[in-house]
This record gives sequence, structure tokens and C-alpha cells, in this order.
Amino acid sequence: MLSRKISSDSHGQDSSYFLGWMEFEKNPYDEAKNPNGIIQMGLAENQLSFDLLESWLADNPDAIGLMRSNGESVFKELALFQDYHGLSAFKNELVEFMAKLRGNKVKFDPNKLVLTAGATSANETLMFCLADPGDAFLLPTPYYPGFDRDLKWRTGVEIVPIHCSSSNGFRITSSALEDAYLQAQDQGLKVKGVLITNPSNPLGTTVTRGELDLLIDFAVAKEIHIVSDEIYSGTVFDDDEPSFVSIAEAVNERDLGGASEAVRTRVHIVYSLSKDLGVPGFRVGMIYSEDEEVVSAATKMSSFGLISSQTQYTLSRMLSDEKFMRKYVGENRKRLKKRKEMLVSGLKGAGIKCLESNACLYCWVDMRVLLRSNTFEAEKELWKRVVYEVGLNISPGSSCHCSEPGWFRMCFANMSEETLHVAIERLNAFAESIKKENVKPNNKQLSSLLVRNYSRTRSLTRWVVQLGSDDHRETDR
Repeated sequence: MLSRKISSDSHGQDSSYFLGWMEFEKNPYDEAKNPNGIIQMGLAENQLSFDLLESWLADNPDAIGLMRSNGESVFKELALFQDYHGLSAFKNELVEFMAKLRGNKVKFDPNKLVLTAGATSANETLMFCLADPGDAFLLPTPYYPGFDRDLKWRTGVEIVPIHCSSSNGFRITSSALEDAYLQAQDQGLKVKGVLITNPSNPLGTTVTRGELDLLIDFAVAKEIHIVSDEIYSGTVFDDDEPSFVSIAEAVNERDLGGASEAVRTRVHIVYSLSKDLGVPGFRVGMIYSEDEEVVSAATKMSSFGLISSQTQYTLSRMLSDEKFMRKYVGENRKRLKKRKEMLVSGLKGAGIKCLESNACLYCWVDMRVLLRSNTFEAEKELWKRVVYEVGLNISPGSSCHCSEPGWFRMCFANMSEETLHVAIERLNAFAESIKKENVKPNNKQLSSLLVRNYSRTRSLTRWVVQLGSDDHRETDR
């Protein structure tokens, strides 16, 4: 009686990425009220500079109160109907902000920008515009688990992985690109493009100029699209230059001869203020494209997920304050770098290494030393212990389609410094207990070495049974 979409399992909600969130929500950590609860390290949310935003709002109450600087109310103007093109003042400020984050090495035209309710909506809208059901996009692994939902669930588009290896820091190679393309052809799929996150989710690294040139050459040769999700472009915190290169800059600087114009129309950027500005609840995303047909179609589709006029007005006022935005971006980068170094240093004490990174709100953590065997089954076992025994929700590499077991994404910017200290202490105790287990396999004193132990209070729930079952997306690698 219901649609096939309802019964489809392609949403990805049964991924360990989402299941870990469910366990956290049942028993969230609170320093005072629930000190033995689960600490959320699976949420890539930026709360480190929220005080700066609140300070600006306190100094500019008219912006949130829908008043102009002259005291005139804009409530009626914003409360009445707004078309889906968005407020021109907000679009103008948004493209200026994007350009500044890229060192003004590339300019953006507000007429080529489409506003969407977050990057999730932007990515899905692009799939609707660029591909038909059954067509494929190539994605480098590991990739953000939500893409299994965002790109596939409603569009019918398939994802074919570009398998990257830890041997070169999970960098994209020409052989990996060609292998993925051939795999898609073997499956009878028409490849419509490549989608990357730059900086990378979940690696926390910026895509190199060499990788971007490789992608551009590949797109030219195959006559396909490139979608670059640059939602973390303002979180790059290293001092090396160039630390972040947008796909727009890379394309503009390439001499592609007669193919230049065609390539530019097949390059599309996704952006959002959720990570850089730390306002995911405002649902502010966008698509930027040189293809007029894509912009036109995406603008029409945006009517199904608009950004409120009130949100656009408030943020346009904030973005137009150049002095504040310059201070915010600089201070936010310093805080992110300090917090990342805190996590890396803390894990190092436990003998756990992280992939060297220079951006984002998380680290890509190498926990292979804690695996009982080099298998995805062992990774799942380790992950369940970290959730239940250690009390940390982290994202296993298998949920990100990593081709090597033992890697995990750990977020560090969505909690206080004190909470991160607790998380690190728990991991250190757990790592020490693993070492002792390896020396004495029959040791039953694990609980005294852990911060907490869920086994005394929890029976095997349906969730655990589900985790123990075979999941081809996470184990058949």
C-alpha cells in the first residue's frame, strides 16, 4: 500500500555512523548530571567560537530584531512572501565571504549562486540536475557516511568508490580513478562525475593542487562533471601556503585550450555556513555553477527547501561586518588548531596516531594497533567496545567506506576542553587495558581499568544484534 521508497534500505540509517548517534542519545554525557554517559565524538559541529557569534549578536540586537541601522523595522518586508531566488543582499555578502576565504584568488558571481537549506540539500539537488537514476558518481574513499543518503536515497544515483590507501595518506591517484571508472562500466553504470570534499571529510586534509589537476584532466578525458563540496574551506588552520586551493581556482589557472569553457560549466561547488560559522541549525547552504541550465533548474528545486528570510537578513548583516568576520575567521582557526593538537597529543600518549591534517573539526585516527585482527569484523568489535565500555561515540572507518580496517573519525570541536580531556583519559585507559589483554588473554579485570562498563547494566539489545549481523557495506572489503 506504500511506496517502494519507504521500504528501501538505501537511506543508510542502519550504518554504524548513525547507530552510534542513537546510543549517544540514549545516554548523553553530562559532567554534572551524567558523568558516566557517552561522549559525542561523532558530531562534526563547531562550537569553539560560539562566544564570538553571541558577542556580535549582543552588540547588534537590531540584526536579530529585524531592524535596520536607522531603527526602521523590516519585519513586514521579510515576513511576507519571498521568491526562491533569495535576498540579493545575502547572496552578495555570501560570495564576498567565499572569495575572502580563498584569499580573493577567485571571484564569485551572485547570479550563479543558488541558496539551499544546507549542504545536504545542495548535494542532492546537484545529483538531480546532473544525473539520472542508475547513473553513477565516483567518490574517493573514505567519504562522509551521509553521502549514502544525500546522493542516493531519493535520486537513485549510484556511488562507485575511488579506493585510496593509507600508504600515501589516502591521496587520489590516477590508477584509483581509472579503476573506479572501469568498475562502474563493469556494473553497467554511466559515470556522470566525481564528487570530492575539500577539505576532506573524514580525513581533515586539504586536496593538493596535484590531485585537483589530476581530477580536472580526468574530467576532460571522460567528459564528466566535478562536484567539490567545500563546506570546510574556512576551517583550514595550518600556516603553510597554499593550504587550501578551491576547484574554481585550479580550473581558472589551467590552460585547457578549447576545452576550457566546457570544463568550467561542468565544475560545481557546494558550500555552507554550518562548519565555518558554526550555525548548522540555520540551514544555510548553496550551489555555485557556471552552467546556466544547472543554476536555473537548481533554483526552481530550491523552492522545496528555502532558507528563511529572517536568517538571510541576520547573516547578511553579520557577514557585512568585515572587521568582525576577519577577527572571527582568524580566531576560529587558532582555536581549531589548538584543539586538534590537544587530541593528537593525548592520543599519542596512548600509542595511537592520527593522519597528519590541517583542517576540519575532527581527526582521522589510526587505531589498528588495538585490533585483534586486520579485519572489518575486528574493527566493528573494537568500535562496539569503545561505544559501550569506554563511552565514546566515534565513527568507524567502515561507515566511511574506508578500504582498510582500523581507522576512525573523532570530532573535537563540539565539546568543551574539559570534556575532551575526559574522552582522552578514557581512551588512554582503554588502550592500556588492551595491551594487558594481549599479555594475559584471560584477564577479567577490564572493568577496573575502564572509566565505565556498560555490560553490568545492558543486555544485548536489538541494536547490538543488528551490529553483529553481516553488513556487506561495512565488512565485505
